[in-house]
Amino acid sequence: MSDDAVDVLFVGLDRGEQGGIEQYYERALPVPEALREEVLLVYALNGVPLPPQHGFPVRLIVPGWYGMTQVKWLQRITVLDKPFWGYQQNVFYRIAENDDDPGVQMTRMYPHSLMIPPGIPVFETRERLAPPGRQILSGRAWSGWGPIVRVEVSVDSGANWSEAELGPPMGTHAWLAWSFPWDAPEGRHELLSRATDAAGNVQPLEPRWNVKGVANNAVQCVVVHVRPGVAG
Repeated sequence: MSDDAVDVLFVGLDRGEQGGIEQYYERALPVPEALREEVLLVYALNGVPLPPQHGFPVRLIVPGWYGMTQVKWLQRITVLDKPFWGYQQNVFYRIAENDDDPGVQMTRMYPHSLMIPPGIPVFETRERLAPPGRQILSGRAWSGWGPIVRVEVSVDSGANWSEAELGPPMGTHAWLAWSFPWDAPEGRHELLSRATDAAGNVQPLEPRWNVKGVANNAVQCVVVHVRPGVAG
């Protein structure tokens, strides 16, 4: 690649109008990011051609980055000798504090942990029912900034935190399993989990406010009512 190369532009076949601009979907990566070994052009999934909804015939995969980077239905790749300007890159997918703030680009995913809710669902309230006694809380955690090094769990609305046990690494950008034993007493409980990555990023208790509400990695709260007689 030429020493003058700055960005690599990926153009999809999906087309429409947004912000008064008729456009194809376009995203660009800086050359060092585009040349990462794990960045892929994908044409098959589990040994068969990509389904149309996943980007047939070819799509871009950029592990660790938010989904808007993974351009589907690729029609063209161009190496540019100057920074790319495009609506989806410089206007829409930005983290901005107010309407006058140009913001910063969304790139790598911030650390996130999700819990597999214990017990059974209460559909009207989106809460859970579980029996008293030993429960094994479990979930997955991930980050685009580095491996997950810690997952903490709170069973008392965030008043106290304990470290969960991490599962074996599955790959640099794969989800990491975690588990935590909980002796569940009767009553109502708010269960939380938060992840920390090797770069020192910690999942926040509250979402970081921004104009478009993007990149929300706030801690998940699972409300569980523990009472006798509920099936385990």
